[in-house]
Amino acid sequence: MAAYGLYTHIASNKFRSMLLLCGLFLLIYVLVYAGALVAEVMIDSGRTADYYLTHASRDLVSAFPWATIAAVAWIVIAYFFHQKMIDAVTGGESVTRQQQPRLYNLLENLCISRGIPMPKLKVMDSPALNAFATGLNPRQYSITVTTGLLRALNDQEIEAVLGHELTHIKNGDVQLMVVAVIIAGVVGFFGELFFRLFTNLSWSGGSGGGWSSSSSSRSSSSSSDRDSKDSGGGAIIVIIIAVALIMLAWLLSQVVKLALSRSREFLADAGSVELTKNPDAMISALRKIENRGELPGATSAVMELCVDNPREGFADLFATHPSVKSRVDALVKSAGGHDPGPLALPDETSDATGTQDQPSAAGDQPPPVTHGPPHGPWGDTPPAQPNNPPPLPGTSPAQGPLGPLGPLQGPLQGPLQGPWGRRR
Repeated sequence: MAAYGLYTHIASNKFRSMLLLCGLFLLIYVLVYAGALVAEVMIDSGRTADYYLTHASRDLVSAFPWATIAAVAWIVIAYFFHQKMIDAVTGGESVTRQQQPRLYNLLENLCISRGIPMPKLKVMDSPALNAFATGLNPRQYSITVTTGLLRALNDQEIEAVLGHELTHIKNGDVQLMVVAVIIAGVVGFFGELFFRLFTNLSWSGGSGGGWSSSSSSRSSSSSSDRDSKDSGGGAIIVIIIAVALIMLAWLLSQVVKLALSRSREFLADAGSVELTKNPDAMISALRKIENRGELPGATSAVMELCVDNPREGFADLFATHPSVKSRVDALVKSAGGHDPGPLALPDETSDATGTQDQPSAAGDQPPPVTHGPPHGPWGDTPPAQPNNPPPLPGTSPAQGPLGPLGPLQGPLQGPLQGPWGRRR
């Protein structure tokens, strides 16, 4: 179902969620069939490949109800307790308006402006710069941010990140990713279980090529059949088929996550700009978060829910998030934002400039400032005389329009001298 706009994208997510649920059951049945093949070989290692394939199919039909019940139980557990599991891994704690008024008011204003129900707000104590949204229904929706994000970003940038996560909730991306995590968890769990059982077994060194397990007693009764049917050849083929099925199921679960992750991040960035009307804030937030979002101790499933996942797969094949540069380029092209390039955090710049500003040696200090009398080319300059010295005895100051004037003085700072002596 192709998505050409916001509302069709939401409908497409719901449709793909149903396909993922169907895919969950399909992958589990593939794993059960692979397990049945391994079990048949363990019971009797001297049969042909056709024998193992036929009996494994019958085992799958017998185990079908139990596999379905196990899958439904896993979905129910994940539906009700996935948030508690995530909080246990990340350490996120719910906060109120009194505890985080700045963060709470920013999220509440965004929700009120667009009529979005207010999700729960959680804070994770971590120096990493990241945030993620979780939940499968409106009562479970929550947004978790790290303390490092709150310290490093300003209000406009935090608002852009919150708008990004709200868009995930509004578009149904959170539900889709939780279902994908359930699929990956089930497939990964049973796949690892089968591989451990397989590696704990060993082939015997005899010509029969059977398993060194309790099946030896049963296989001894049909030694003549094994000799006539090239004993062990069918078991090896079936084991290879079982391993291939397990690997195929795991790869399919990863492909499902790849199909969901990359496009949804671009759309969530665009949705944040639609909510905040500020593409530059989203761009600067991404630049600050870039390569600083690794959550210590978090699993891959949790990192796939975050704003940025710095973890990359083999040759970037299984990377769940597009690069920050490609997301910024998309915002510059479609939203008219401006890319400032990679940004350094304030504490990083202060650490870098602090070491540069300190003088390296005492010889680099500027000379001390002296406050003594100035020196001229012929010695010390005498201090300046006051502009209005007191009048000499027997003289009266001249009168001006605004009051008495001081005695007239010449260039030698004394009373004016006439050609025949001092004027009186």
